[in-house]
Amino acid sequence: MSYRPAIEALPNSLIADLALYGRARGDVTPLWFGEGDMPTPGFVVDACDRAMRDGHVFYTYCRGMPELREALSRYHERVYGVRLGADRITVHGSGMTAIMISLQAIVDPGDEVVVVTPVWPNIFSAVKVLGGAVRSVGLEHGEAGWHLDPARLFDACGPRTRAIFINSPGNPTGWTMPLDDMRALLEFARRHGIWILSDEVYSRFVYDAPHAPTMLHVIEPEDRVLVLNSFSKNWAMTGWRLGWVVAPPDFGDHYEKLVQFNNSGVPGFIQMAGVTALDHGDSFVVEMVERSRRGRDIVCDVLQNLPGVRLTRPQAAFYAFFSVEGATDSVALARRLVNEARVGLAPGAAFGEGGEGHLRLCFASSPERLEDAMSRLARALR
Repeated sequence: MSYRPAIEALPNSLIADLALYGRARGDVTPLWFGEGDMPTPGFVVDACDRAMRDGHVFYTYCRGMPELREALSRYHERVYGVRLGADRITVHGSGMTAIMISLQAIVDPGDEVVVVTPVWPNIFSAVKVLGGAVRSVGLEHGEAGWHLDPARLFDACGPRTRAIFINSPGNPTGWTMPLDDMRALLEFARRHGIWILSDEVYSRFVYDAPHAPTMLHVIEPEDRVLVLNSFSKNWAMTGWRLGWVVAPPDFGDHYEKLVQFNNSGVPGFIQMAGVTALDHGDSFVVEMVERSRRGRDIVCDVLQNLPGVRLTRPQAAFYAFFSVEGATDSVALARRLVNEARVGLAPGAAFGEGGEGHLRLCFASSPERLEDAMSRLARALR
């Protein structure tokens, strides 16, 4: 059977492949995906149940119900001190869908998207599905951790560059773009007519501040900037598939059309659960961040004392991204650790330039689960 060449050329997810490998063996602690073991809080589940019983089971607004978009407006003002009209907010069926539909709106075949790596690998395939090309700019790693040279980012842009994609705080590194670099990026993008896609899903998972720097603090409403976010991490709603984007006011019409053609909108009962998460979930977010802080300390205290392991304690997100001396094939290493330690980690090769030789461990789990996993992992890595 014949498919589009771009689709046939898409690689399988190395993370998903590793997870399938580990699941087939059973009794493996799964730390490969970007989620923990905390279930969605009961008050959100109850809100979803009420919404279904109240009849929120029909087609609804493509760009999101007014109740949810207004709740998101309140959330941004309360958390970030940014006033946003609901006309700038569009709700999507997951953070990934928000990225995909945003790219559909701005990327034509032959366009280039410059991506800061290592990064969550789905962005590579999303660009390629649309016939675009990815140009990678790798983060540099030194004693102070991961950092970006903005000049290298700007130099990577050319006449076919349509967009720059940044994920800050970053998955898998925990790298966070400083506000001054965001300003410089915005000025560069303005001069060259380039879009910025700013994935800020981990904005609340910061261990030395209330939240990470955000493009929302430097942009004007009309700037060509799309700020992407999701309910998955903050409120333990990975399986609910609910995200949103803040965009220029006139961008809403594009989303209106594209959502119709992709999934016709998010179920109303899920959106009403999202309203409850936003309006009543601040204390849960604090709990999630503190839980991840403890998980970070458990994991890093072990890894940083293992010979041959190189790790910078991350100040944001909830991943330990570490290298092992002599390891050049992260997939093989991850498989070995499944077999020997019964711990599942994501291979660094999945995350693009700068990732090979590393492993990613998600520490957004209970202390008991992590302590048990790290005991086995330490024995296998010694």
